[in-house]
Amino acid sequence: MLMLKSTFSNLALEAGCDEAGRGCLCGPVFAATVILPPDFHNKVLNDSKKLSQKEREYLQPLIEKEAIYWAVSQVKEQVIDEINILNASILAMHQALDMLPLKPDFVIVDGNRFKPYRDIPFQCIVKGDAEFASIAAASVLAKVYRDAFMYDLHKEFPAYGWNRNKGYATLFHKKAISEFGITHYHRKSFNLNEQLKLNFEKPA
Repeated sequence: MLMLKSTFSNLALEAGCDEAGRGCLCGPVFAATVILPPDFHNKVLNDSKKLSQKEREYLQPLIEKEAIYWAVSQVKEQVIDEINILNASILAMHQALDMLPLKPDFVIVDGNRFKPYRDIPFQCIVKGDAEFASIAAASVLAKVYRDAFMYDLHKEFPAYGWNRNKGYATLFHKKAISEFGITHYHRKSFNLNEQLKLNFEKPA
């Protein structure tokens, strides 16, 4: 198995950032940032979408123990509706960076969109969560924490199957919206009528 790269910039405190829940119909978007030591290696670590739930839950405490620093943040659906999901995703990453006890020397971000964070240099990397260990670690933490949050929401609204679909636009979720309407956790800015017409989407 190809090992993920440890650094992009070769600077000591390079933070990887990623989000989870950007494409969901409901619930917050979560983001995480992770600064790993340069000698961190793990054969299981990869883009969270390529891992099983069991693998992600195995990695979570390991990442939290071995990381130099890590943080997880969320932006609620009400804010998503106000500023749109892209801006909310970036805001969540900025909030996670704010939570670090020391500011990083460099930031690498999964995807192709980001906004400057303070005066810290950054680089967007498409599919970076499958290339760099710190971004992959951030993707795992964001995913695990968001999944746990959606499990809790499922207890309040079990009809939507959020314990399985985590808020993604699965066939079951879309049928539940058609039958029961939307909850206050649903993102009103997402055109749900159009979303209901979409083909089945497998939860990430």
